[in-house]
Amino acid sequence: MARKVNNLSEADHELVSAAVSKAEESSNGEIVTIAAAESDDYKDVALAWAAIASFIAMSFTAFFPSIYLSTLDYFLGGWDNVIGYGEFAWFITTIGALKFLGVWLFLKWQPALMFLTPPWIKSQRSKERAIELFRVGTESKTVGRTGILIYLSMAEHRAEIVADAAINSLVGPEKWGDTMQLLIKNVKAGNPGQGISEAVEQIGIILSEHFPKSDDDFNELPDKLIEL
Repeated sequence: MARKVNNLSEADHELVSAAVSKAEESSNGEIVTIAAAESDDYKDVALAWAAIASFIAMSFTAFFPSIYLSTLDYFLGGWDNVIGYGEFAWFITTIGALKFLGVWLFLKWQPALMFLTPPWIKSQRSKERAIELFRVGTESKTVGRTGILIYLSMAEHRAEIVADAAINSLVGPEKWGDTMQLLIKNVKAGNPGQGISEAVEQIGIILSEHFPKSDDDFNELPDKLIEL
């Protein structure tokens, strides 16, 4: 997770910050925005695919040995060398190791790894990361427990909205559906900054209905867009 989001400009940052400030003018809610290049490095997924490829290659070699043995015999001089069980076992192991290494190295290329990562895993990891960040930087950080996090994970094309206790008690998760669709639509169109700012605006409208601005309210969380 060392990569930075590379398609958010300074203008995007200013747009989102302005949207957060404006949304909080009419509500006691505190909106936090985070954009991450990715939610996980998926090393375990890469290792799993490498192991599967290795197993398939070794199994195929064991079931159809003549295909590989003829090739091996060619490299040994083509004199119909007698290959024992020990040599054949080493041969199968070598095939498996090479296949494992090849797939593992190929999946160092992030687009390929993301393509081969099942959607449910990407959704799960994005949600877990959003909750983790919410607990660290937003949860219970406001007097009235009115913090809410908009989390965007670019590599997975996933977004999450995580809200504090007071908000969850009054606003059901289905209320955020249109906001999420608006955000993802803009991201897919190549306008993540616009998507986040429009999502902030929609959330501000909902929060103002349930948590209108009070005279003693003050800004408790940063308005700026955080990049990870």
